[in-house]
Amino acid sequence: MSSFPALRPRRLRLNANMRRLVRETTLSADNLIAALFVRHGQGVERPIASMPGHAQLSVDTAVREAETLAEMGIPAVLLFGIPDQKDAAGSENYNPNGIVPQTIRAIKAAVPELLVISDMCFCEYTDHGHCGLLNSTDSPHYAAHLPEGYLLNDATLELLGRASVVHAEAGADVIAPSGMIDGMVGTIRQALDGAGLTHTAVMSYAAKFSSGFYGPFRDAAESPPSFGDRSQYQMDPANTREAIKEVALDVTEGADILMVKPALAYLDIIQQVRAQFELPVAAYQVSGEFSMIKAAAAQGWIDEQRVALESLYAIRRAGADMIITYFAKDAVRWLS
Repeated sequence: MSSFPALRPRRLRLNANMRRLVRETTLSADNLIAALFVRHGQGVERPIASMPGHAQLSVDTAVREAETLAEMGIPAVLLFGIPDQKDAAGSENYNPNGIVPQTIRAIKAAVPELLVISDMCFCEYTDHGHCGLLNSTDSPHYAAHLPEGYLLNDATLELLGRASVVHAEAGADVIAPSGMIDGMVGTIRQALDGAGLTHTAVMSYAAKFSSGFYGPFRDAAESPPSFGDRSQYQMDPANTREAIKEVALDVTEGADILMVKPALAYLDIIQQVRAQFELPVAAYQVSGEFSMIKAAAAQGWIDEQRVALESLYAIRRAGADMIITYFAKDAVRWLS
């Protein structure tokens, strides 16, 4: 093989157009999903202090935002609901008139071509902030052999199936179960198919880690756990083989899209999932990843546009087909 001086890789870095021609990884609006936080009310646009540029929205303002996103060419939104009332069972999540079903119907009426993904979890809806039903002596599901406060897996599955049907009947194109509950994908797939909703896709949070990068999101969704943390059901950040096992299980249960969350600290997981499975791969650039870039840029320590785009390219380079990111609108502006 030839070497220097005959071989000069810098020839292909000569100018911007040459670099464009040989660029190996692409990034466009086609790869991006925007997240929206919705709550009850009218004309609401409540800024989220820890996530600059983002706000909790009422249905009407969420529709306007969805219209803007569609005009920018962003193909999908991911919805998170903030209820007025919370209870131990997170009942607003399976209420046909709950905040997310209301928002789904309104967005699909206004922007029918926009793909609507409904995050399917209970942490925003429960008064304890955990992702399902908890073991308690006053619960009909009480299990004496499990500790008090333990998240009850199988009892939670029934509610996930019920809520998924409600959201899909409202018009959600995709259900995205995010609680890392064993059997969640299979349960939801069975519930959707049983209700005749065979064309509703399932985007599984297949490898979701118990991460410190979620802090700002808990402000945005008003969902911090009232005790403990979520490590009893989310994955240990130290584990790789377990992540691949979780993904494989979701494939067998009928997932249509596989997600890794968070993204930037788990590029190795994204890469392995991409290499081992044929399904589309999503990655979630989470609130902490977004807010750290924003905070450092606000101090003048980094170039926000350059670093944000670099991080998105890294996630794509690792193998993600699509990225849920709070930079979605900014990225489209920067890229164009």
